[in-house]
Amino acid sequence: MDVDDLILVSVDDHIVEPPDMFDGHLPPRFAGLAPRAIRNEAGDDVWLYEGQELPNIGLNAVAGKPPEEYGIEPTSFAEMRSGCYDVGDRVADMDANGVLGSMCFPSFPQFCGQLFSRTEDKDVAIAMVRAYNDWHIDEWCASHPGRFIPLAIPPIWSPELMADEVHRVAAKGCRAVTFSENPEKLGWPSYHSPHWDPFWRAVSDEGTVVCLHIGSSSQLTITSVEAPINVMITLQPMNIVQAAADILWSRVMTEFPGVTFALSEGGIGWIPYFLERCDYVYEHHQAWTGQDLPMRPSELFRERFITCFIDDAAGVKNRHDVGLDRITWECDYPHSDSTWPNSPERLAASLDGVPDDEIDAMTHLNTMRLFDYDPFAVHPREECTVGALRARAAGWDISTRSSGKAVVRPETPVRIMDLAARVPASKSA
Repeated sequence: MDVDDLILVSVDDHIVEPPDMFDGHLPPRFAGLAPRAIRNEAGDDVWLYEGQELPNIGLNAVAGKPPEEYGIEPTSFAEMRSGCYDVGDRVADMDANGVLGSMCFPSFPQFCGQLFSRTEDKDVAIAMVRAYNDWHIDEWCASHPGRFIPLAIPPIWSPELMADEVHRVAAKGCRAVTFSENPEKLGWPSYHSPHWDPFWRAVSDEGTVVCLHIGSSSQLTITSVEAPINVMITLQPMNIVQAAADILWSRVMTEFPGVTFALSEGGIGWIPYFLERCDYVYEHHQAWTGQDLPMRPSELFRERFITCFIDDAAGVKNRHDVGLDRITWECDYPHSDSTWPNSPERLAASLDGVPDDEIDAMTHLNTMRLFDYDPFAVHPREECTVGALRARAAGWDISTRSSGKAVVRPETPVRIMDLAARVPASKSA
């Protein structure tokens, strides 16, 4: 398939929330309690909520920067591409990259709304969650019909409120919700507990996909605090194998057959052996472990999990072992792993020799089906290709831009302990 003929929909991108996002979305009695963007004494733009400063971590917004300026320090809006936080410019950046659609994960509230779960007054907390979701659905996504897949955050402290919010946002057309890859790490019950049953029933009833982004347990993959940060960056996507195993063997698989999970930013190259191992364990150990599944683990995984990849030639090569009809693609804009603005070209290198119908499945058709997303109802298909979108973005500046800050190359590799030292810690997970 010619690169210009590709149709690309990304199931994993990220928003750096704009300073005015809560305006008009909160009841008057809560408006003064909303998070607000401020500039601190160090010159960084941060969110201030309940006395806590929440920085925009540098690696979360490096699109368009020269790689030598990537870093883990907090940053300011002025140092980012405007497409990180301005939805109109985001769409222009998508066009320039040939990307038709995008699902955007949150930043400062954390991946599954952990920030608001720490709010002592739960009336305030639920108001903030609903305001965030209303802004995301009614402003960010609705401003450009057909270009975004809405994604809600949950009031994770209450399964009953989670269920209510799933139903509420589904009525707005949102059928994806974030959740933790390991809620036990956040201080909540595990996937093996009935605690979450109201939530599982709600997502089953609405056909809502539960999206588990790497890092949504607020835990990093750390072998040693002295290890180079490359160790963490290498292992982080593949580490979602732990969530896959935990859920695959959990009661959710047998008692809630309508629940679908997406392993967001988890890659796919590791999956064939994982499934082979799960089947081996089931066949060899079922007699004494007592595990009883409705089908082989590999079959259950391919029925209930959605997978995604950025740049994964090994996974594409073994796509049928992964499960072709569940594979989706991601851009990861504006994070440091993103392939923007050359995503089509990077992806094409992995797609060499793949039949056109299988390319279409992985690049957009699976996503449209699995997330109830139909951009062609708004935009004619011929206007949705890489070539057509890039033609529309002609003249849009995608050149690499330096922040102008002096860059000092470290004498020794950046280590995981440096991340902990430079990023302000949260009160809790």
